[in-house]
Amino acid sequence: MRHFGHIAPEVRKRLFFREPCVFTPGSPARLLSVGLGATLYSPATRPRLADDVLKQAGRGVVSMVLCLEDSIDDADVGPGEENLVRQITALDDLPDADPPLLFIRVRAPEQIPDLVRRLGPAARLLSGFVLPKFTEERGIPFLEALATAEAESGRRLFAMPVLESPELLYRESRVETLEGISRAVDKYRDRVLALRLGVTDFCSSYGLRRGPDMTAYDVQIVASVIADVVNMLGRADGTGFTVTGPVWEYFRVQERMFKPLLRQSPFLEVQAAELREKLIEHAMDGLLREISLDHANGLLGKTCIHPSHVLPVHALSVVSHEEFTDAQDILRPERGGGGVLRSAYTNKMNEVKPHRAWAERTLLRAEVFGVANQDIGFVELLAAGLPG
Repeated sequence: MRHFGHIAPEVRKRLFFREPCVFTPGSPARLLSVGLGATLYSPATRPRLADDVLKQAGRGVVSMVLCLEDSIDDADVGPGEENLVRQITALDDLPDADPPLLFIRVRAPEQIPDLVRRLGPAARLLSGFVLPKFTEERGIPFLEALATAEAESGRRLFAMPVLESPELLYRESRVETLEGISRAVDKYRDRVLALRLGVTDFCSSYGLRRGPDMTAYDVQIVASVIADVVNMLGRADGTGFTVTGPVWEYFRVQERMFKPLLRQSPFLEVQAAELREKLIEHAMDGLLREISLDHANGLLGKTCIHPSHVLPVHALSVVSHEEFTDAQDILRPERGGGGVLRSAYTNKMNEVKPHRAWAERTLLRAEVFGVANQDIGFVELLAAGLPG
């Protein structure tokens, strides 16, 4: 699989200075954690789940979560498990099927080894499990169950804990909760692929819900949690993890209070005014701003609940030619002693030592999402990736 692999090779050649790399479920964890991109959630009860998975893969989705938790009714857990096993087995029976990275979101630790046993050989299609409401106390049993399932099946299985508990939100318990989470995920570091933020649960603790004109960073109580999670769990010193961005809940807006957030000029320059109107109509201007703020605040990838959200996440994850040039200059061997240099674009200062971690992360993102050609921006990437 590869990002933007669903578009024609000749179009990719026009868009990319360096095309996204090919990766597989067996690729190194460091690559996969960055490559998750827009992780599309789907209820495990969908009757045509196998078909849906393949359809989304054909549209550019590279990671999916099949959910047995909040997205389904309590009474549907048993039937949902049966459907999940049946649908993944059907996928495994298709000789040419090329599904995305597949994860199952469970409710209880015992579901993990049970589902792996019931899947049998079809468990080879699983990349791992999403662990809800993760704290040290609640999370360790999930991680132990994952280790058991891995040992029994002989397959590598990753965990993606979801940070969404009230203890993490409340000021008086936040630091202690984060310290506990840090201990738990560090103990199982080789199996933790990424940490996911459950911002909808954070808002629910205070009866809040952000509107389509607001990003998660406009809700200060949520923004403060994101900052503390990145502060303690997203460091670039080798102790941190990939932390993914929160879900965007909207996919069509009937009426808006504030002006659209998308400037007209980038769209007019490439004769894409109609695309701008379509994005605004479907609340994508708010999503695009939130993705940009995710990146600025140290998050990469995003939880998605609608297929239309996938392309914007991937388009804004592509490394610009300017970013790539800066990162390469900073990491040149002869720059090992530090110093300051003017960027090749002559518009900024690159300070070698302070910018080194940024440059390393940027080149890893460039490997997975590609580097845009010098004259290509996010508008062209969005337009090229839309269905014909």
